[in-house]
Amino acid sequence: MAYSEKVMDHFANPRNVGEIPDADGVGEVGNSKCGDIMRMYIKVENNIITDVKFKTFGCGAAIATSSMATEMVKGKSIDEALQLTNRAVMEALDGLPPVKVHCSVLAEQAIKAAVSDYYTRRGIDPTPIVGVIPQCEEGHCG
Repeated sequence: MAYSEKVMDHFANPRNVGEIPDADGVGEVGNSKCGDIMRMYIKVENNIITDVKFKTFGCGAAIATSSMATEMVKGKSIDEALQLTNRAVMEALDGLPPVKVHCSVLAEQAIKAAVSDYYTRRGIDPTPIVGVIPQCEEGHCG
């Protein structure tokens, strides 16, 4: 299984790792059965994601997709962040092996889960805005 140089770079030197203690939204996707768990933290000011951090337990592709996804939404509006797709994450990383595509799906879902939490904390039903975020099924995420 070959990884692109970008995947290897984001795995070896992940961007935006950590937590935001006073985050405006926190989203967690995945579960221990599928082996990948992603937690995203966002800070929002005037509808712009001013900071985003992640903690991921999983394989190198899971870490790389988390890192790339945070880079892609940082400084963007919430609406722009919600447009992030797993395909865009994969393209930004110059591709992923087919068996690792679910990692990019988790990265997309983690951002959406953090935005969903952001709205929930403000008393706004996130479902009409964010949609329903699928959860991992037995042994397979995405």
